[in-house]
Amino acid sequence: MQTTLLYLAALGAGVSVAVQQVLNGNLRISLHSPAWAGFASYLGGLLTMIAVLVAMREQMPSWKLVTATPWWAWSGGVLGGIFILLVILLLPSLGAATLLALVVAGQMSAAVIMDHFGAFGLSTHHVSVSRLLGVALIIGGVVLIKD
Repeated sequence: MQTTLLYLAALGAGVSVAVQQVLNGNLRISLHSPAWAGFASYLGGLLTMIAVLVAMREQMPSWKLVTATPWWAWSGGVLGGIFILLVILLLPSLGAATLLALVVAGQMSAAVIMDHFGAFGLSTHHVSVSRLLGVALIIGGVVLIKD
């Protein structure tokens, strides 16, 4: 039962990504700016995370923890900003389905590689025929879903 709930939560996260991109695309049109649309998206995310921190009564991490964190662990926000901007820019040309299919194909390809090498401290999960077949099927899905 717990695994089913985790899977449903992950599917919900995927739905939220798809809806977020369409909403950001609409914001781009309204504001006449992909950069301002991305800024508004991140501002909303920042406010949400502040509310979560307050609701969960999270303590500030110690300076010792902050300084012991690898430099690359701080780059997620930069990559997220690049992702949001690219998606906002590409959405009108590619459409939501093609764009998100390509995003998922890129995510899965990178994830299989990072798992194989244990990149960024991940546990190693070696490339297997079934994993490669899964990525190939996702790429096949991109081919089938594109306009």
